[in-house]
Amino acid sequence: MTLSAQIASLGEISRRLDVPIHRVEYVIRTRHIEPTLIAGGRHFYSEASVQRIGSEIKRIDEERGT
Repeated sequence: MTLSAQIASLGEISRRLDVPIHRVEYVIRTRHIEPTLIAGGRHFYSEASVQRIGSEIKRIDEERGT
């Protein structure tokens, strides 16, 4: 497996989870999720982080009843 298959940018996470980027950024900021890699000023996250972000967004939606 290549490194690019193991990490995802904010835009990729947003597309995969089908949510706006600002929601991904909110979860990353409020849950203190650290990037796996920073390159060229861009942040990249591991698959485990992507799953955690998705879980947190789902939990927020469930709490709101949406």
